[in-house]
Amino acid sequence: MADFNVLMRQDDQVSVIDLQGYLDAHTAPELENVFTRLIDDKQYKVVVNFEKLNYISSAGLGVFMAYVETMRDNKGDIKFSNMSPKVYNIFDLLGFPLLYEFYQDEVEAIKNFIPKS
Repeated sequence: MADFNVLMRQDDQVSVIDLQGYLDAHTAPELENVFTRLIDDKQYKVVVNFEKLNYISSAGLGVFMAYVETMRDNKGDIKFSNMSPKVYNIFDLLGFPLLYEFYQDEVEAIKNFIPKS
């Protein structure tokens, strides 16, 4: 089985999820558990850092679809950052750029949660 690791950390009011390795049907439940914990803790502003993710399957994509509505219903969102062109291409082919915000850099994604005055 391919390696997968998911780490969660806080950056002020934004939760950052770092993904590493291969996100597929076997590893997607680990990411689902992280989103469940975030919702239980009322943490609805999430940046997912894809810098170390090598592969994502449709099951991995489905995790984001399953939780984004809950985040948005609670004045939060899921934003994506640091994605390789190979992984971005999968999201792009399925129309995710119409539904989600993509950023080159994690800091930029976090800043976009701060209300503009």
